[in-house]
Amino acid sequence: MSLLASFLAIPFPNIDPVAIQLGPIAIKWYGLAYMAGLLLGWLYIRRLISTPALWRAGVPPFSLEKTDDLLFFMTLGVVLGGRLGFVLLYEPAYYLKNPLEIVQVWRGGMSFHGALVGCGIAIVMFARRNKLSPWSAMDLCAAAVPIGLFFGRVANFINGELFGRPTSVPWGMVFPEAMYQFAAIEPTPRHPSQLYEAFFEGLVLFLVLRWMTHRMGALKNPGLVSGAFLIGYGLARSFSELFRQPDPLHALTVGILTPGIAYSLPMIVLGLYFIRSARSRLAP
Repeated sequence: MSLLASFLAIPFPNIDPVAIQLGPIAIKWYGLAYMAGLLLGWLYIRRLISTPALWRAGVPPFSLEKTDDLLFFMTLGVVLGGRLGFVLLYEPAYYLKNPLEIVQVWRGGMSFHGALVGCGIAIVMFARRNKLSPWSAMDLCAAAVPIGLFFGRVANFINGELFGRPTSVPWGMVFPEAMYQFAAIEPTPRHPSQLYEAFFEGLVLFLVLRWMTHRMGALKNPGLVSGAFLIGYGLARSFSELFRQPDPLHALTVGILTPGIAYSLPMIVLGLYFIRSARSRLAP
């Protein structure tokens, strides 16, 4: 990368990752992003349940009161699944040597794919506890998840983590965090891939699912929204990975393949299965 390109790169807005400091208590933007995603997602689910026209025969799958239980189960799924997913999928060797750090979630390290599995288990538990079908509960959560994804990726950008590959595009940005991993080529303009992911995984995917629920009546066909989410996220994440700096030491970083792509491909296959199953249930 030329010195001129580095000079013309957009400087990273050095935002303090701590949003609020109350004495010894530090509240980070990342934590606020998770909170906003869960609470706004919960409110959105309540709005969907409160709209009879979205449901077959005008009857939602469960009452508004049960959304509080759903929020509890989803929070457990996100936190436990996200953390364990990161430990097992990205840094197993490190945490095998430092097992006490597994519970130190405040030090960072969460995996969306792990959170997805955790939430899937949580939804099944919620459905069994309330004696209802998990399909519509999955659809409701799937419709709301892009909200959390948007805020989460913006928080990644604020933290300067998960930055992109070197680039010569006019909006290339120098990330200070890259200096610790790629000192030999820094400062280098890089794609702000976190913002790409916020746009595609968050905003675009939310609008697509919103169109399905409010224009195509997808919630009347349980499992359809979940399948569309899995496919949409898998495609959006795989596309964004082309601009995101991969982990060179990860076993799944091979050529164009990255861990994010490798973990997203099964989502696309599962999404196709969900859509096929949804149509089969509707056929009779």
